[in-house]
Amino acid sequence: MATFLYKLGRLAFRRRHFVALIWVALLTLAGVGAASAPPAGNTSFSIPGTEAQKAFDLLEQRFPGASADGATARVVFKAPGSGKMTDAGNKATVEKTVKELSDGSEVASVADPYTGNAVSKDGTVAYTSVKYKVSGMELEDSSRTALKDAAQHARDAGLTVEIGGDALSAAPETGATEVIGIAIAAVVLVITFGSLLAAGLPLLTAIIGVGIGVSTVTALASALDLGSTTSILASMIGLAVGIDYALFIVSRYRAELTEGHSREEAAGRATGTAGSAVVFAGLTVVIALVGLSVVNIPMLTKMGIAAAGTVVIAVLIALTMIPALLGYAGRRIKPTGEKSRLLGGGRAAKKAQQPARDNMGTRWARFVVRRPVAVLLLGVVGLGAAAVPATSLELGLPDDGSQPVSTTQRRAYDLLSEGFGPGFNGPLMVVVDAKGSGDAKAAFTEVTDSIKGLKDVVTVTPAQPNKAGDTATITVVPNSKPSSSTTEDLVHAIRDAGSGIKAKTDAEVLVTGSTAMNIDVSQKLNDALFPYLALVVGLAFLLLIVVFRSVLVPLKAALGFLLSVMAALGAVVAVFQWGWLSGLMGVEETGPVMSMMPIFMVGVVFGLAMDYEVFLVTRMREAYVHGEQPRQAVVTGFRHGARVVTAAAVIMIAVFSGFIGSSESMIKMIGFGLAVAVFFDAFVVRMAIVPAVLALLGRRAWWLPKWLDRALPNVDVEGEGLRALSSADGREEDREPALA
Repeated sequence: MATFLYKLGRLAFRRRHFVALIWVALLTLAGVGAASAPPAGNTSFSIPGTEAQKAFDLLEQRFPGASADGATARVVFKAPGSGKMTDAGNKATVEKTVKELSDGSEVASVADPYTGNAVSKDGTVAYTSVKYKVSGMELEDSSRTALKDAAQHARDAGLTVEIGGDALSAAPETGATEVIGIAIAAVVLVITFGSLLAAGLPLLTAIIGVGIGVSTVTALASALDLGSTTSILASMIGLAVGIDYALFIVSRYRAELTEGHSREEAAGRATGTAGSAVVFAGLTVVIALVGLSVVNIPMLTKMGIAAAGTVVIAVLIALTMIPALLGYAGRRIKPTGEKSRLLGGGRAAKKAQQPARDNMGTRWARFVVRRPVAVLLLGVVGLGAAAVPATSLELGLPDDGSQPVSTTQRRAYDLLSEGFGPGFNGPLMVVVDAKGSGDAKAAFTEVTDSIKGLKDVVTVTPAQPNKAGDTATITVVPNSKPSSSTTEDLVHAIRDAGSGIKAKTDAEVLVTGSTAMNIDVSQKLNDALFPYLALVVGLAFLLLIVVFRSVLVPLKAALGFLLSVMAALGAVVAVFQWGWLSGLMGVEETGPVMSMMPIFMVGVVFGLAMDYEVFLVTRMREAYVHGEQPRQAVVTGFRHGARVVTAAAVIMIAVFSGFIGSSESMIKMIGFGLAVAVFFDAFVVRMAIVPAVLALLGRRAWWLPKWLDRALPNVDVEGEGLRALSSADGREEDREPALA
């Protein structure tokens, strides 16, 4: 591995014009494809294998032309002061608004509140449901404008009017904090390298990689039914790992220059050693992201594959474009310890006359190896305390009730709750398939009567059969809000009652609707979490055995990851569910944690955690296999790697934190969770627990059964094979490469 990448790095250094041209051409091609592609829509939210999805598919089949996947809007009216919606003036305004809403070419139907029992008991609130022929993201701007104009006309007449539903859905915005995150990354790189040019290389290559990845996702969004959040998540992961991977190679390049190698040789050796770690770190991230497909939720699978593709691009750019750009930079990239003139360079000669001082990483490592038990206990107890809130984890999917109070969707949600009860925002749709029943009407009546006798039921509408009369829908309004455990109990109670009805009437009872779908998704994700964890951790464990040629080091890495991810989940619960620091994070509404959060964090955080494990511990193993004692190898690994790993972690935290400013609650939560997880994993697990455990284990940390040692392939991550190469051209006089 190291020898191949060494040759690749030297080739890219020499043929830098060709390499740069290829990547610029790929970026241009992806950009043109993205610009000419139709916009991304809301990905179809299908959940194979769930009862809610089965009922939805049955509706599509038995109620053709019903536009089951069309956009919907609820226009909610409230009378001013002590007035009623049944007052003549208010009624005339609503009827005029209904007529105005019906004029759109994309409108399938508009319900009259006064004939559809859509006025609250106290008469203060009414609503009309607008059904469209196309999905929310396919809706023309003219239709959205007409919807807003109709609501505004009713407001001008004196009514309070708000709009709920997905007809006004828009692509999420990340806000200015994303740019701030990148700016912080730039500052950290400048401090780390002491050079504006050296700091700019990782940023440039990461932006190019993300540009190619996100543009490709955008170009394929319509064809592959990719959601609008897919590209944001791909950019989040791609930008973070792209900067980190380039950072490690540039840092190793400067270290090789310090050893006296020529620039071409240093580029080759940096790519062969740090590049090997990049390859395996990238593989762990890809395994974790692609492994999300085992959950069998198409939306999650697409998000994982898109992000994994961006990671692959980041790895390839780090291995090829970084050596090429190093060739262009020439002497302007200084060896380790030297700064550019702009940042106070030129004092290297004076420093050389002084004895070298231990850096902070060396001093910290020596402290840890002297007191490994105390550091280990403190780290484990601290993470355990942070993980305590995770025991109260409640899962759900966001709805209009989780929107900021400044949005019309949230205000419409609150008005409906005020006028019709909290359960009105999450009605359950019961589908009765009586095709195999001898008396369909009797089956429909049996189901309706059974549901009316259940707890937490406010309203049960009469069965609405299809034209064939073999299938009917029944709407059930719970007494509790959609995200409550009481509503979940009602869904299970209806399904349990359906089992008895099927035995009596041969009619199948299915529960669907957004609330039931959310419950099924949460259950499916819970059921898939441990199999997914076993698959991802198992594959990565085998990969790390190959990398480190040890059994205990990969085991320690996996256990440390579990600590950091549980602590991060605890922080997510504390902020987004309990409301701690919610104002600081811009969380206007607390509630259940998004159902996808635990499994998504497991996948992404595991991949990123293994990055630091590979980069830091490979340096330790490199020192160990070259003859150093185990504890001294830990110190050596920190002397060479702690500064860079710290910079990489700060950069990744800054990038992820930038997404906390997103208008999309899911993106906000993921950005916060990943930032906290990286902090815990990098600074507590990898910087404290890992060296403490390795110091306690000593030589046993690198133990590997002889039969396994013979069976495993030798990937040579430490670059041992490079020592066998002739260094005749590696110590030659440093020549300035030609500039383009």
